[in-house]
This record gives sequence, C-alpha cells and structure tokens, in this order.
Amino acid sequence: MRTLLGEQYPDLADLPLKEVIGGWGNQMWRLGDDLAVRLPRHAGAPQVLHREHRWLPDLADQLPLPIPVPRHLGAPSDRFPRTWLVTTWVHGEPADHAPISDPAAADVLAGFLHALHTGAPADAPVSERSTLPASPGFDEVQASVGRVDEIRAVWEDALAAPRWDRAPVWLHGDLHPANVVVADGMLAGVVDFEELGVGDPANDVAAAWILLPEPERFLAAYGTDEATVRRARGWAVTRALFLIAMGINGEKGIPGGKTHWGPIGHAALDRLL
Repeated sequence: MRTLLGEQYPDLADLPLKEVIGGWGNQMWRLGDDLAVRLPRHAGAPQVLHREHRWLPDLADQLPLPIPVPRHLGAPSDRFPRTWLVTTWVHGEPADHAPISDPAAADVLAGFLHALHTGAPADAPVSERSTLPASPGFDEVQASVGRVDEIRAVWEDALAAPRWDRAPVWLHGDLHPANVVVADGMLAGVVDFEELGVGDPANDVAAAWILLPEPERFLAAYGTDEATVRRARGWAVTRALFLIAMGINGEKGIPGGKTHWGPIGHAALDRLL
C-alpha cells in the first residue's frame, strides 16, 4: 500500500497507515489522522469509486454531517490493476459497535436526510434500491424469529402503498449501523456511499427503525407522507432481516458473518412490529 502511494501520491506515502478491518466491496486503510485509502476487492467496485469521486464532493457541501469526500482517484497500474480512491476520514465509532443513544440523533438524521433528499442532475445514477422487491427474502430467518405473519403484514402493506410519484431524489441507499458513525451516543457522520443514486426516499427513511431508539421522533422531524412511511417500513423489514442473517452467519463461523449484528437486527424488528 505504501509503495502504491509512493508511486502516485508521494506526498502521502510517509503518513501513518493502518488497515481497517471489514468492508465487502473495498479494503480500507486509514491514512494519517484525516484520510483513508480504499482498494476495490472485485472487478465491479471501481465503478462505484468513480461514481463517488464524481458526485460526493458537491453533495458534501450541502450536507450537515461529515461524509467521506474523495480527494484523489488512483489510476490502475502494474502494482494494482484497478482504480482506487483516497478520501477524507470520518471521525467516530461505527454504530454497530457504539449504538446511537441520544434521542436528539433523530433530529440530526432528519436534518441530514432533508439536505440529501434533493433533486439531482439528469445524468445522476439511478439507485438500484428504489423499488421494493417482490418479497423481503430471508425466509429461514423469518421462520427462526417466529413472526412470519407480522412480517408479511408489514411487507404487504408496503407493497400496497402508493409509489413515489415525484422527482427522484439523492439516496444513500444503505443506511445501517455499520455505515454511520457515533460520538458520545450522537450521530456524528455517514459513510459508505457505494449505493449512491437517485430514487424513492423511503429506502433511507427506513433508517428510523434500524438506527434510532425513537423512530417516531425522526418521522415527525422529517415530516414525510404516510405512503412513504409504509414503503420505508418494508425496506426496514428486509434490512432488519439482513442484520439478523449476518448475525446467524457469524454464529456459524461463516466468512463475513457478524455475530454482533444479530441483536441489532432483532431490536430493529421489535421496533417495527
């Protein structure tokens, strides 16, 4: 990693370098106090980095919380054959290790999403997470938690809700506890914009149940319509089931599983149901 930096950004090569454990699409290193380096793990990931490099700097200027702002787009080379990225580092602890506990975080998240959920240029990427799938999936997980009928009722109500019929807005697209950071119980930043795109804000509104101890306070502060809340509950169901599934995988020792995500998913499901 240090040699790669020395070849393309020699002014950064002597900064302290520490590997950050985790991440599916990219491997990350912290670089000095205020930067990070992301290297794609697979062939499709460089497209994500190009998208972030193109759009995040402008979005960062309008957002009230810190996000990773791309600084340098590394070129493929003989040493590493894919595009890579140097971004700013967002200070704080991931919420899957330091949960949000301050009730006022609901107001902070509402303010952040109000600022993010704005119109985008015609050439902005379309989010792949804007339309609910036919089912929430994770059938074995649903059976394991013993609340299949309740889950189905929320899901069917989400599918029956009127669709988003206004102009698409910018979405984060993947707001779960590992993708926000916390300081002293308060939401302090948002990270991992790999799913950045435009679409239905319901996907992000689902974070009310996934991240916050008081979802109702967020919904009041954000001020969305009933149909969007219904669709958001559907997104929150599938995200809670995903967290539980990752917890089960961790208990089984499956690579990529995260045992500590299970209780987070169960708590989110309890808030929903």
